[in-house]
Amino acid sequence: MAESKTYSGSCHCKSVTFEATMSPESVMACNCSICSRVAALRAFIPASQFKLLSGKETLTDYQFGKRHLHHTFCNKCGIHAFASGKGKDGSDMYAVNTLCLEDLDTSKLEVKHFDGRKM
Repeated sequence: MAESKTYSGSCHCKSVTFEATMSPESVMACNCSICSRVAALRAFIPASQFKLLSGKETLTDYQFGKRHLHHTFCNKCGIHAFASGKGKDGSDMYAVNTLCLEDLDTSKLEVKHFDGRKM
C-alpha cells in the first residue's frame, strides 16, 4: 500500500475546500442513479482523515433511496466533491470524489465498478 498523503480538494468555484488524508490505489465508480450522472470516482476514508476547511454554509445535502449517504454538493457551482455516511461497521466515513483532489492523477488508479442500481 502506498504511503498516506494529505490532498487538498475543492469544488469548481472553490467555495468548498477540504483536506483528505489517504493513499488511494483504487477508486469506486458506482452506476446508481446519482453517481453515474455526476461521474464521481470515489475513495472511502474514515471521518478522522477528512477536514472541511470552508464552505459548510454552501453545501446542500441530498439523500435518496435508503438514505445511507449524504450526497453533498456546492450550491454555487453544483460540484459533488464528497459524500458522507456510515461505514459497514457503523463508523463515520467520507466518500471523496477523487476528481476534486489536487495533485492526484486518477488515470493511474484502478477503477472498481459497483452495481449501485441493484441497491
